[in-house]
Amino acid sequence: MTEALVAGLLAGYGIAMPVGAVATYLVALAARTTPRTGAAAALGVAAADGLYALLAVLGGAALTELLRPIAQPLRWASVAVLVLLALRTAWTAVRRYRAGLDPAAEDSPPSPARAFLLLLGITVLNPTTVVYFSALVLGRTQANTTAQAAAVFVLAAFLASASWQLVLATGGSLLGRLLTGPRGRLATALASAALITGLAAGLAVS
Repeated sequence: MTEALVAGLLAGYGIAMPVGAVATYLVALAARTTPRTGAAAALGVAAADGLYALLAVLGGAALTELLRPIAQPLRWASVAVLVLLALRTAWTAVRRYRAGLDPAAEDSPPSPARAFLLLLGITVLNPTTVVYFSALVLGRTQANTTAQAAAVFVLAAFLASASWQLVLATGGSLLGRLLTGPRGRLATALASAALITGLAAGLAVS
């Protein structure tokens, strides 16, 4: 059980810690909304990681082969969603800045439930996650293939991802409080939008 716990924690942190477009959007979202919304969004990412860890344990190589034909469409869908979110972030920030309002705010900020579902959906669109977990599961020894060990692995992966995503969301919330000036908030919103677009473009050509 200890080996499964450690393996799950390492797997969860391994997939969560590299900063990509989803992590960047999470930080930007947390910076312009409430801590509760940011935390809900973070848990949405972690839930997707946990779901893919579970599917990898249950499906393994079969699931990887099943996803292979649709991997490219999923990747392009993910890119499209991220670019649209980046454009919306930039457009909203500029419009509100010109109106003399808080550039980081939104007319109708997402509720915690909506933020959870949004980040869950974006993360689920990335087929790399399930391939990553499938490779880890297939590389484990037969001694760790019991139902109890599999459950521990999945739970540990989810908790590891959740803890890291919550750190990112907390950092975003603190960033939003520090940048109180309109110009600082506008610059942050535009920078995050540009970074998300760049990372999404990198995903498209990978």
